[in-house]
Amino acid sequence: MSTVPMTIIGAEQLRKELDYLKFERRPKIAEAIGEARELGDLKENAEYHAAREEQGLCEARVRDIEGKLSHAQIIDVTTMANNGRVIFGSTVTILNVDTDEEVTYRIVGEDEANIKENLLSVSSPIARGLIGKNLDDEISIVTPGGTNDYEIIKVDYI
Repeated sequence: MSTVPMTIIGAEQLRKELDYLKFERRPKIAEAIGEARELGDLKENAEYHAAREEQGLCEARVRDIEGKLSHAQIIDVTTMANNGRVIFGSTVTILNVDTDEEVTYRIVGEDEANIKENLLSVSSPIARGLIGKNLDDEISIVTPGGTNDYEIIKVDYI
């Protein structure tokens, strides 16, 4: 499996979720399974089957997170000199030249993306159009909603 880019914040969020699953969720599920076993016949015990299903989902998520973290390439842009180039982890302010609408995005890994918080997945059309461009560049980006023209007005490595 190839490496997956991830910010320091994204890696920390995954580690917190992993700790929660391993040290809080797992024990509660194991306790629920134990209590359900005490109720008797396991074939027709809905509580037992529900707890086992929850255990399977929890373990699958643990494996998923561990896999992502083991293949993560953690990138800290704050340690890099800002040369005005848009890279993974940078915060970019763009101006829609048609509508004069200004938007600021941070380009992050797929697991960190949240458009409501302006965290843009590195694999999104806008991020792919921005990566490698420089401050003051004018670009056209094809999105599902059509082609838009933007100007890069600010690039921060924060």
